[in-house]
Amino acid sequence: MTGTLYVVATPIGNLGDLTARAIETLRTVDLIAAEDTRRSGRLLAHLGITRPLRSYYDAVESTRAPALVAALLAGRSIALVSDAGTPGIADPGYRLIHAAIAAGVMVVPIPGPSAVTAFLPVSGLPTDRFVFEGFLPSRAAERRKRLAALAAETRTLVFYESPYRLADSLADMAAAFGARPAAVGRELTKLHEEIVRDDLVGLAGRADTIVAKGEVVIGVAGAPEPEPVAVRADDEALAAEIRARRAAGMSVKDVADGLARERGLSRRAVYRLVVDLERS
Repeated sequence: MTGTLYVVATPIGNLGDLTARAIETLRTVDLIAAEDTRRSGRLLAHLGITRPLRSYYDAVESTRAPALVAALLAGRSIALVSDAGTPGIADPGYRLIHAAIAAGVMVVPIPGPSAVTAFLPVSGLPTDRFVFEGFLPSRAAERRKRLAALAAETRTLVFYESPYRLADSLADMAAAFGARPAAVGRELTKLHEEIVRDDLVGLAGRADTIVAKGEVVIGVAGAPEPEPVAVRADDEALAAEIRARRAAGMSVKDVADGLARERGLSRRAVYRLVVDLERS
C-alpha cells in the first residue's frame, strides 16, 4: 500500500480558520512538508501537535520532490502545507503533487483558507468568471508586457502583489486597462483587514495611502465584452459552413455556439440563421 499525500490549506491570518479536518490530518500524518518549517512549527506548537517537518520551498522543490514521492511509495503519509493558504496556489506544491500523481499515489485535498477565494466574493467585482494571474513580474518592462497581453481579457482578473510594488503595479494597471472597477485587499482575515474599492485610476492615485505589511490581492474588472458582429442573411460562406457542420452530424445548438465563438458573431443571430436554413 502506498501512502497518501494530503494538500492541507492553512490560515492566511486568523488561526480560527483552520478546519477540524486539517488539524486531524496534521496530527496523524507521518511527515509534514512545509514551505517554512519555522512558521509551520509555530502553528503546530499552537495546536499541540508534534510531527516531523521537512522543508519544501521554491528553491528546493525539484530536488526534494523525488525523495518525498519515494516516502509516499514506501507507505508513509505526508501533509503538504505552505506558509499560508492553499499549497500550489502561488505557493510551492505543483511539482510534488504532479510527481505523486504520476507515481500512482493518492492525492487528497484538505480545503480551507485561500486569499483568492477570501477576497473575490467581497471585492464587489463579478465572480461568475475570473482568471487568477498570481504575481506579476517584478521588472517594470515585463510587468507592462504581461498587463498589455491581458488588456482584452473579459473575465475578472485577480493578482497577488508585494506591498513594495503595489503603487507601481496599480499605476501600470491603470495605464494598461484604464479606469476599470478594481479593489485591493490587505491583511485579509486579520485585525486590520481592509478592502479598498475604486476604479484603477483612483486606486493608483492613492496607492501610497494603502498601508500593507504583507502580500495584497488585487482584483480588476474584465474588459467589456466586444459587440457581436451582425449576421448577414446573404452570407453564402456562412450558410455553406452551417450546412457542412449539420451534414457532419452537429446539432443546431453546437453549430450556432461554435460559429458564434469562432467568428465573433451574435449567437442568437447564427442560431436563427441555422433554423431558417433547416426550414428551407
